[in-house]
Amino acid sequence: MSDHDKAAYFHGTKANLEVGMLIVPGFSSNFGSRRLSNHVYFSATLDAATWGAELALGEGPGRIYLVEPLGPFEDDPNLTDKKFPGNPTKSYRSRDPLLITGELNDWAGHEPELLQTMSDNVERMRLLGVEAVDD
Repeated sequence: MSDHDKAAYFHGTKANLEVGMLIVPGFSSNFGSRRLSNHVYFSATLDAATWGAELALGEGPGRIYLVEPLGPFEDDPNLTDKKFPGNPTKSYRSRDPLLITGELNDWAGHEPELLQTMSDNVERMRLLGVEAVDD
């Protein structure tokens, strides 16, 4: 049994979804020019999912869902390689859907100053034309 087989996986977003729904590729990315995404993104760490929930575009509160990948997946190249060698954020992507198996309701967000710094960095990258790797 691999570490992937026994991990819990999370997806952070502002979308209001329900248990049993599928999260599928083909929606606008939260970053860059918001082009349609070829992948769904998720993490095995609550911290990475918290960033996803806090930085996602849209109205309403951030949400963190427990998800089960329904197909093969790989390390998210946006958070690995030169940026974070070895994938310490345990962030992944897949071309296959994620099944929502639950929702976390008791997660804590990042400190407001840290969240503002990260939001500013995301906006700076957008203005520079930096796009997410989503080939």
